[in-house]
Amino acid sequence: MTKVVKQTLRLMLISLGMFAFGFALVPLYDVFCDITGLNGKVDLQQSEQTVLVDVDREVTVQLITVANASMPWRFEALQHQVSFHPGEDVKAVFRVQNLTDMKMVGQAIPSVSPAEGARYLHKIQCFCFERQTLEANEVRDMVVFFTVDPELPESIHKLSLSYTLFDMTPVDAVSSR
Repeated sequence: MTKVVKQTLRLMLISLGMFAFGFALVPLYDVFCDITGLNGKVDLQQSEQTVLVDVDREVTVQLITVANASMPWRFEALQHQVSFHPGEDVKAVFRVQNLTDMKMVGQAIPSVSPAEGARYLHKIQCFCFERQTLEANEVRDMVVFFTVDPELPESIHKLSLSYTLFDMTPVDAVSSR
């Protein structure tokens, strides 16, 4: 084979390898986050086994909200923390208000800390699962239902459930403002 053909084959193999690596990045990132607890990734599916309530313990979950600097919405938890027994279902309400005179779309991204406790917090239903569209100056209450697994290590008494709200308004809607 000529030098040009060998070089072309080498470049094609490198391109194919890069393409395959790009597909592998998402599952690799998920595995990395599961192992390290990085980014507070939580299990979105509740265990199918019956969960018993641990009435001998109490856990407190702090509810923290942050609107990204580019997000002109007011975002707050109606309760700053909730205390309950592991295994109980908990409801928390958050209020958002679009402070602009135009329709916008927002997305809340959750994080749990400490990272060791993230795998024990299970969201049953959450406003963060979907993007939220608010009309100009609209106010809305949004709900999250969650539970903390009774298997939470005894050393963890307090968790922080934090949401950061990001502007997800489509670019064509922003440019028409």
